[in-house]
This record gives sequence, structure tokens and C-alpha cells, in this order.
Amino acid sequence: MAAGKNSPDRPQIEQVSPAAAIAGGELQIRGKGFARHEWPRVTIGDIAAPLMIGSDSFVIARVPEGASAGELVINSGEKSSEIYACDIGIPIAEGLHPVANPAVDAFGNVFTTFSGSRGQKVPVAVYKIDLSYQMQPFINDLMNATGLVFDRQGMLYVTSRFDGMVYQATPGGNMSVYVEGMGVATGICFDPEGNMYVGDRSGTIFKINSERQIFVFATMEPSIAAYHLAFGPDNNLYVTGPTTSSFDCVHRINPEGEVEIFYRGLGRPQGIAFDENDNLYVAASLGGRRGVVRITQDRAADLFLSGPGVVGLAFTPSKAMVVTTTNMVYRVDVGVKGRPLA
Repeated sequence: MAAGKNSPDRPQIEQVSPAAAIAGGELQIRGKGFARHEWPRVTIGDIAAPLMIGSDSFVIARVPEGASAGELVINSGEKSSEIYACDIGIPIAEGLHPVANPAVDAFGNVFTTFSGSRGQKVPVAVYKIDLSYQMQPFINDLMNATGLVFDRQGMLYVTSRFDGMVYQATPGGNMSVYVEGMGVATGICFDPEGNMYVGDRSGTIFKINSERQIFVFATMEPSIAAYHLAFGPDNNLYVTGPTTSSFDCVHRINPEGEVEIFYRGLGRPQGIAFDENDNLYVAASLGGRRGVVRITQDRAADLFLSGPGVVGLAFTPSKAMVVTTTNMVYRVDVGVKGRPLA
């Protein structure tokens, strides 16, 4: 059996990029012997994956609907490669309308939105997805729920791009107005001192202290969609906001409110989050490939996860990544721990 396993006559996978994907994402597979006997065929688990490009040493396969087990195999004739392990996302909720990051509480429950079009009244604004992937209404009476974030006490905060308010919700779902006057309120996050930051997509980043005093923290170019915020390991605020450019930026704002470009070269950057090793993850496209882009503090970028329509992401306590698209929520067991709120 060992000789058969290492036989040069069978397809040999050397690299799959990226190592994580959701349905519709494309995996670039490099190796040799893919077409030695017949045109290559790719399976993920036991489901056939459509080929976009195929040759003897390079294949691009699209992750099919229904694929969950990350066991990728290339077949050529009667010869099959060894299994190559990939992180394939499983859908945990559908029929939603997220426009930003989901939020994950300390227990691993996932919260996401049905945001709706501007001014659209929807029956449920925020849903809770529990550890058994059961989805239940959490907040009903709120228009255009947009950004979500938890504080260290387990309270959920929700922005509304309709009325410019930030709402506070208890773990039981009781909601009240926290602050108002935030313009077209979109992205939201906290710094380690408990200050809240809210992005008004028309060009202002607000800072709200624990006494609910509101300050203009920084001004930026307006976004055509939304600002997305994450507080970084270097005591700086990181901001994305897609513009009409196809070569958009991640901006970094220092404690004095001075804005600089941290990384340029993304297509339609949206939700962002940090891991415990200070890498930044951005829902965006890189080099025409859409999904989640990972950027190191040295500003080296690579596609971490492949998938269409990704708008947000968050990490769970069990080192999984929760990925939201324009209508779905996926869980991907990537083995990465998110950066905790200090």
C-alpha cells in the first residue's frame, strides 16, 4: 500500500490556495500528474467540484453547494491523489441580509442582521444563531440594522443607518437607545478603554466615551456602502469603506485622529477583524479573487478564504471563523483565535 500511495503514476497535490473556502469559492490547486490518464476531476468530500481551469499541473476548482467535508481529491482516470485537507465552510443560516460583520458572544452564539434596503421595515432586524445552529429572532423593532458589536459586559450594540442611532440590547433582547445623531451610522467597535467608535458613512468617525459624550474623532472620504471598524493591537483604529475605486484601502487612524493608508489594493473592502497574532482579516477581493484577505502588520496580504459576496467575518471562542455573505452565514473551522477585547 505504501508504494501505491507514493506512486508517481497518480496525481500529486502540492499546494491548494487558499486553504479555506465557502460554496462558490475557487481553489487554486498546484501539483503534477493531474491529466496523466484523463482530464482531471476534483471532488470535495464526495461531491464533484466544477473546474474553471484544468491542466496537468494546475487546476482551479469551484467549491460546490453542499460541500462541507474538506477532503479534496484529484482523480485522473482510475488514479486518485491522496486526500488534501481544506477548511470548507458549512452554512448555519440563510435567508438573511447582513451588510457587515456578525457578532459573537462569549458563549459562541452568533448574531447577524436582516438589514433591508434603506427605509425598509422588516419583521426581524437581528437574529441569534445558537450553538446548535438554531436561528431565532432577537430584535424586532429596528430599522436598517447595520453594525453589531458586544462590550465586555455582554451587551450588544446595533447601529441603524436609517435613523443614525446606536441601540443597546441586553442578553434577553431588551433594547434601548444608547446614542443618537450618528448620521448614516454603519461600522461600530470599542477600544480597550471602553470608548465606542461609530462610522457615519458620509465622512465622519465618531468617538463616544463611557459617559456617552460624543466627539468627532476623524473625517474621511465618504463611502458608497458603509464604514467597517476594528480596533487594532497598536492602539489605532482600522477602517474600511468601499468607494468607487477598484483599488481601495484599509485606513489606520491614530489616537490623535490622524488618518493614513495602512494597505492599498483591495476591491470593495468591507467587514474587518483581528486575530490574536495581530493579523487583519478583510472581506474584500485581492487580485480579482474574492473572499477574506489576511494582512500582516508588515502589510503582506494573501487570500485567506475564497468565496463570493462576503461582507463580514468574526471569530468564535472555538477558533472558527463566522463568515457572512449577502444572504448566508457560514462557519469555517480555520483554527484561528480572534483578538480579545482587552
